[in-house]
Amino acid sequence: MISRRNIRVKVMQTLYTLDAQEHTLKPGDPVRILQRHFDQSRQLLTYLIYFITEIARYAETDSLKRSSKHLPSEQDLNVNIKLAGNEYLWKIIEDNSWKKAVETDRPHLQDNKELIRRLYLELVLKEEYQAYITVEGREKRKEKEMLEYIFSEMMLPNELFLAHIEELFTNWDDDGEMIVQILMGYLAKPGSVDFQQIISKDKLDFAKGLLTTVIDKKEVIMEMIKPKLKNWDPERIATLDMILMQMGVVEFLYFETIPPKVTINEYIDLAKEYSTPQSGQFVNGILDNIHKELVKDDKMRKINFKAN
Repeated sequence: MISRRNIRVKVMQTLYTLDAQEHTLKPGDPVRILQRHFDQSRQLLTYLIYFITEIARYAETDSLKRSSKHLPSEQDLNVNIKLAGNEYLWKIIEDNSWKKAVETDRPHLQDNKELIRRLYLELVLKEEYQAYITVEGREKRKEKEMLEYIFSEMMLPNELFLAHIEELFTNWDDDGEMIVQILMGYLAKPGSVDFQQIISKDKLDFAKGLLTTVIDKKEVIMEMIKPKLKNWDPERIATLDMILMQMGVVEFLYFETIPPKVTINEYIDLAKEYSTPQSGQFVNGILDNIHKELVKDDKMRKINFKAN
């Protein structure tokens, strides 16, 4: 579910955090910090799904509130609660993996009940909602589409909701696109996500291996990077640029299944997005130079991808 690009971002962020640490690290600290980044991805996914369920279930809350008025109108006494019984909603609520995630992450402690109410009240005015509740019976496709509509058309375009998410989750900018894709897949098939293993074992091994190798082999890596810096003072180079170059060289040397071109392109993109305007070109030049030297000296130990 989590892409290698996203993994590289989290390793980069972990290395940046470690670089800023003033106290001595304890054994296992780097991996624990990295794991917290993955936990944040799960927490974001859990919260978004929770918010969808709360909007859908608010139909019952609205019905109860309106029927409890001192002088309820006929309309107050006949609020349609079809949405609260949505079949896909209840597949989510009864999903054991989801329930464990809710117990762990406790999204209810962070929710904005007023925003849930407002989004629900906006939803009931929509033609799509009115069409949904006027059809008798339940069609699986319509049930699924209603939850997708709540998320895609009510939550994501809403500025107040996005501000709420950005305030709660600093990883929204990094993880948002990926988490939205995972969430849409989950809405199509509730129960398809293992919230307790948001990242597969092989990808987690890649993440830990990349992180620990950059740390353990830092001296070796810097011996290769420094001669390529020419007139640049290593101390004045942007910290993120240096981290990205270190990660790139580690992939050249110690990750035989990753094509060098993939490595270079990934770190160019990350440098452009997370560092300075000139960083993409700078990182590209250094990594390309080191790659050519490794090839010339026959130090690249990469699998023949064409043969696979």
